[in-house]
Amino acid sequence: MTLRVVEWSTGTVGRHAIAGIDAHPDLELVGVWVSDPAKVGKDAGRLAGLDRDLGVLATDDREALFALKPDAIVHTAMTDDRIMEAIADLTEFVSRGIDVVSSGPVLLQYPYGLVPDDMITPIVDAARSGGASLHVNGIDPGFANDVLPLSMTSLSQQIDKVVCMEIADYSTYYQPVVMGELFGFGKPMDHQSMIFTPGVLSMAWGSVVRQIAKGLDVALDEPLVERVEKVPADRDVDTVSVAIAEGTLAAAHFEVVGQVNGEDRIVLAHYTRTSPEQCPEWPTPDSGDGSYRIEIHGEPFLRVEMSHHARTGDHNVSGMIVTAQRLVNAVPAVVAAEPGLVTALDLPLVTGRGLVAT
Repeated sequence: MTLRVVEWSTGTVGRHAIAGIDAHPDLELVGVWVSDPAKVGKDAGRLAGLDRDLGVLATDDREALFALKPDAIVHTAMTDDRIMEAIADLTEFVSRGIDVVSSGPVLLQYPYGLVPDDMITPIVDAARSGGASLHVNGIDPGFANDVLPLSMTSLSQQIDKVVCMEIADYSTYYQPVVMGELFGFGKPMDHQSMIFTPGVLSMAWGSVVRQIAKGLDVALDEPLVERVEKVPADRDVDTVSVAIAEGTLAAAHFEVVGQVNGEDRIVLAHYTRTSPEQCPEWPTPDSGDGSYRIEIHGEPFLRVEMSHHARTGDHNVSGMIVTAQRLVNAVPAVVAAEPGLVTALDLPLVTGRGLVAT
């Protein structure tokens, strides 16, 4: 059965989601929502950079999209700086009986033990009353630190520590709000950026640590541990999102850690550069300029490095593609799932079924 899908936004992830929906044999793109008035009336194919029309025109009319009676919404709108508004949107979607896969807010990837129950209950109740499911995922938080590490642990005899790393050069990552405001790249070193405010890292990536702990049946110490290392630019650096002057924030290493009896057991780490030559003492990708590295310390020691790059060669473009595709390819499984909030622990194996080139 072909599922009717609405794509919600056409930004850095949404444009790739449109292409993914169009390529998927079990999905039909029936509507596209945009926030930019200049995009209203434009064909989805053009907005996705496909150089061809798909016969679906973008709109900012929510009710018109709901009237299409879609089976699912692929929601890729920016949520990092509008968390509560995004949760309200998702709650409305599922209350109308529409299944949803979304790239955020990332805390909903696995919110249990992360936020108060009264923040989760309304959206779960709305989903169950509407008979719909909601799945929040992507690549990180997402596949690189839920399905991938948990699958690797199936090879273990003893597990001492699970480490999930993102190692990346963000110089070609076009997200001015994320780069300039959330991370604070290009800001003075004493600037208190949102993401490094105590507690925020645990809110954003604590879901990763807690979901792995749940999958391994581990009770963690409370609270989670946050570690931050910030490095200034030793020269002026230009990125596609922000200009970084010498002496301002240019690189950051952070960790969100789940401990057991004071010992690190589950570690989520990011090594974020804005120029490849920065911080040579930090881990570097085995290949290219961006990767996810999983290490399972124990018996035996296991390590997997997942590198990626787009056909253009840019790993930041492929990062948006894999985020979009993890959502798009999960649509059939989420539609088939029981109503409520669906995590990676609840889903069957999600594959690229039907996407092999012929």
